[in-house]
Amino acid sequence: MSKMPKWADAVLIPLISILLAFFFSGLVIMAIGKDPIVAIKTMVQGAFGSTQGIGYTLYYATNFIFTGLSVAVAYHARLFNIGSEGQATLGGLGVAVVCLAVPWPHWTLALPAAMIGGAAFGAAWAFIPAYLQAKRGSHIVITTIMFNFIASALMGYVLLNVLKVPGSMAAESANFGPGAHLPTFHEMLAPFGINFNKNAPANVSFLVALLACVVFYFLIWRTRLGYEIRAFGQSDTAAHYAGINRVRIVIIAMLISGALAGLMAINNVMGEAERLIDNAVEGAGFIGIAVALMGRNHPIGIFLAAILFGFLYQGGAELAFWESIPRELIVVIQGLVILFTGALDNMVRAPLEKLFIALDKKKEA
Repeated sequence: MSKMPKWADAVLIPLISILLAFFFSGLVIMAIGKDPIVAIKTMVQGAFGSTQGIGYTLYYATNFIFTGLSVAVAYHARLFNIGSEGQATLGGLGVAVVCLAVPWPHWTLALPAAMIGGAAFGAAWAFIPAYLQAKRGSHIVITTIMFNFIASALMGYVLLNVLKVPGSMAAESANFGPGAHLPTFHEMLAPFGINFNKNAPANVSFLVALLACVVFYFLIWRTRLGYEIRAFGQSDTAAHYAGINRVRIVIIAMLISGALAGLMAINNVMGEAERLIDNAVEGAGFIGIAVALMGRNHPIGIFLAAILFGFLYQGGAELAFWESIPRELIVVIQGLVILFTGALDNMVRAPLEKLFIALDKKKEA
């Protein structure tokens, strides 16, 4: 029986799923007495109609790229890492420790060090669930979910009892030094004569996220380790007979996954807040699951899905502000996108597969 073309699986199915999600979102908007055409125009204008909107869209997308890659690398080993939220939280602690420990003279020195700190703390937080899965048989989904709550509680304790500025009422660390401030798109593009809104939070971390996509591709599809991760994900038994160590792959895949989640902190902690604050991740770890699923665990797909969710976040904020549409409705739209691209994927896939099979039979006849 003929299979569906790869381009249809990678492009057509997600596109149809997104269109269905927006169609039903339009019905919901109509049900509350608003015009869905005006709503979508407001979202597009708010997310892409100005350099400020683009800056916020890319800022959110940067977070989602890191967490999407985090979920994807684990998924290639058939490990469903639900703990990117907690790993990104601890990554923020790692970035803060690095940025506060040294009076950095320039961001070009601070950024690599912060990347190491964020990745190390994120990987360390992923190691315990990985070890429990590999050695004790504990289910990775359960342990990573629990570690999200532990990470949140630990971060609250550290901010209140260790890093909080004496006399301050806010549960946050001291501001990072000027040498640890990352250049924004405004500062990066000004030398080229491009006027980008100076208040937009998009910064050099976006370029690091793009580099992470490239590294991810070469790791998974061009290295021996990547082959072993994918082989183990396809069949644990076959991988064992091929000499692939199950414990090693589970732990390594989760360490890489945690490191990618921890890297997100260079964007939201170092690049935007420029200090460590409570709940800095803001759910980006969970959105990363949807981004990875929609992107088919491929870096190009993850990048495009991250841009889509960045659009939903920024456009949704503009929609709530200008059209008086409840912010919770944007969560409904995001949920519909996740529903159709994830849970109801087969609803779109099955009819398309039948269509392509019928077309192949027609050609052969």
